[in-house]
Amino acid sequence: MAEGAVPRFWREIPQRYNLIGNKCNECEKVFFPPRESCPECRRKSMGKMKDFKLSGEGEVLTYTIIYEASEKFEGQAPYPLAIIQLKEGPKITAQIVDCDIEDVKIGMKLKSTFRKIQDDGYVGAIYYGYKFKKRN
Repeated sequence: MAEGAVPRFWREIPQRYNLIGNKCNECEKVFFPPRESCPECRRKSMGKMKDFKLSGEGEVLTYTIIYEASEKFEGQAPYPLAIIQLKEGPKITAQIVDCDIEDVKIGMKLKSTFRKIQDDGYVGAIYYGYKFKKRN
């Protein structure tokens, strides 16, 4: 990739920086990440999906605590990683931040937040994306 192309590539993925999914025009089911066509009513909707901005609100369905993190995440361990049921329906896997790991519980109400995910010293890129924190 040309110089400057890596940051531009990541910026051009809207669902990386916002919780942008899509919604079926026929059955109104919401998906994240976006899909090309609705798996529920494929022929009825003729693939007509519309962009849909998710609220970012959800709750913990299940979680684990990562004690031995993969490369580039070792400095964050231990950290909670959860499957979160979004208010609009989709389930998403994300890190929970800004709380003690002992406070994470199934059913905990969460809100998305925009945070640094990692950096790549080789190309100088910093990757940002969504994580979740306890909702007040």
